[in-house]
Amino acid sequence: MTEKIKFEEEDLSGAITLNVISEAYKFNQWMYETIKPYCKGKILEIGSGIGNISHFFIKDGYDIFLSDIRVGYCLELEKKFKTFKNFSGTETINLTDANFDEKYKNHSQKYDTVFALNVVEHIYEDELALKNCHKLLSKNGNVIILVPSYQSLFNQFDEELGHYRRYTKTSLANVFSKSDFELIHKQYFNFIGIFGWYMSGKILKNKTIPKKQMKFYNTLVPIIKIIDKVIFNTFGLSTIIVGKKTL
Repeated sequence: MTEKIKFEEEDLSGAITLNVISEAYKFNQWMYETIKPYCKGKILEIGSGIGNISHFFIKDGYDIFLSDIRVGYCLELEKKFKTFKNFSGTETINLTDANFDEKYKNHSQKYDTVFALNVVEHIYEDELALKNCHKLLSKNGNVIILVPSYQSLFNQFDEELGHYRRYTKTSLANVFSKSDFELIHKQYFNFIGIFGWYMSGKILKNKTIPKKQMKFYNTLVPIIKIIDKVIFNTFGLSTIIVGKKTL
């Protein structure tokens, strides 16, 4: 019951944030390009929202099925992408549904790639969520998880968005290790974003990402990408881990 209430409370802030980020085309493309090397075959996106990242997969011709926990977002996704032949459809999917196996049996072992970007931090039972991702994948399929980094950065933004926690590569890898995945890649992403997140959420106590701040940040992405490469992705506002289903 706690988790359901948390999702309902975050609806407004979540929707505002998704719309602000939707206009940050360079940033969204950078995130897409970062996970793209690990994507293959038939793809399922968990937590598609309004399609900020989905758009790039559709544009590049990937066979992709979209999902979200909220019906409203699924309806929006259907409306937005229904004319594309490589759009396989959309459905509400809850990774911790008590009746997961039966409810989503038509998705069992169906996908070569499952990815969830900024989703798992919203889920109290994160280990169960990863185990159920495992059930959705075919053998040798990849799961890609991106979550916010460092519990010390937890602030007003996290509370408003309904986050339960933030992660490090080590703590997220521990979740993976309990879900029968072989780790094939781990990194941090978006180092410079740490300073904006801290200032805006912890110092200024903003409840959502300011539109002007995101717009300005988007213009800096070409430089920010270089900085990430220079520091070899050793720090970042987000943590990314890719696991492979071998069993």
